[in-house]
Amino acid sequence: MTLAQAARWEERVMRAAHPLAYPALKAGNRAVTRVPGLGVLVRDARLLRGVLMNTASFTKTGPGSPADLWTPVLGPSVLLNMEGADHLALRRQLGPLFGPAYVDDMVKESLAAPLVSLSARLRAGEPVDLVAEVRRYASIAISRLVGLTDEVMDDDLFRRVASITSMVRLSKPRLSPPQIERARAVMAELGAHAERAYRAADESTVPGRMRALGLTETQAMGAVGAFVLTGTETLVSYIPRLVCLLVDSGWLPAIAADRALVEQAIAEGLRVTTPSPVMLRSVVTDDAIGTVRVRPGDRVILATFAANRALGPFDPDANTAATLKQLWFGAGTHFCLGAPLAMAQIRSVLDALLQFPSLSIESRKAARGVLIPSYARVVVRA
Repeated sequence: MTLAQAARWEERVMRAAHPLAYPALKAGNRAVTRVPGLGVLVRDARLLRGVLMNTASFTKTGPGSPADLWTPVLGPSVLLNMEGADHLALRRQLGPLFGPAYVDDMVKESLAAPLVSLSARLRAGEPVDLVAEVRRYASIAISRLVGLTDEVMDDDLFRRVASITSMVRLSKPRLSPPQIERARAVMAELGAHAERAYRAADESTVPGRMRALGLTETQAMGAVGAFVLTGTETLVSYIPRLVCLLVDSGWLPAIAADRALVEQAIAEGLRVTTPSPVMLRSVVTDDAIGTVRVRPGDRVILATFAANRALGPFDPDANTAATLKQLWFGAGTHFCLGAPLAMAQIRSVLDALLQFPSLSIESRKAARGVLIPSYARVVVRA
């Protein structure tokens, strides 16, 4: 197993998801360039962070921004499509929901039994499809987010949720009316559960906790929808890719033997895979990104994956990811609010898998027709 093999599989995953856009975003070596039909492409980490921090010139609410995609589906107030004082106020209200103590307890409670089962199956020598396994964990997370306390969202509903993001393409700044209607129907089904939990004011549920934190029902439903759409599929992508990186590169036994390297391995995995490979912004005032002038209405494509990967191949020992300040989660006022929850889930699953330093990959297949690059199947055996 080598770093070269790890890199080859990562290329397959990226190309399978975006056979046209990925080569276009990867081509060339300019830090900033204007790509006809797409927008202004940024591939330099320093410049990319500068755009994220400059909310006066670059917004999530203008033409070609995330608001164009998600406001018709989720409504106008879901963090994904907000700026300014209203965004900061909602973020402050939601902050306690993602405190380390709260998310650690939620993950421990929801994943304890499934992870014990996973360990038992691997110890018995059974083959396990990590993608299906992590999809199950994500279904549990969604169920908690929408207030299902005694049941778990079925696989069919999970696939319909994932189908919403699969409709998104870089070449299309917004969803079509039929796509919007399909997306709304799926989110309405989830929203019905969340509304019941919110109105019951049961603080053991996430919607009930949101009500206790002072969110209106509209704000709570929008927040639940945003977290479901943006968080769960990212985890289903990242955890199998991290495990493949560790196995392909030969790093898995070393990490299992020295748990002090776990955090560095997770950070390096996030740097190399960058589950959300691009971020979008819209220009609202005349400005410049590096040497390229931008004007109001320009669409800015932040190629986070390219900026992160520019630091070199996967290497937990070197831990070059530390210099990026978790750029894969964003920066500034839009730094991913759900990052603590994601990290708690990643740590829990990886901790279970590190019991098996000789874990091997029996078969795998890259997923096609998805927004978040991922594997469709990764079968492992201890």
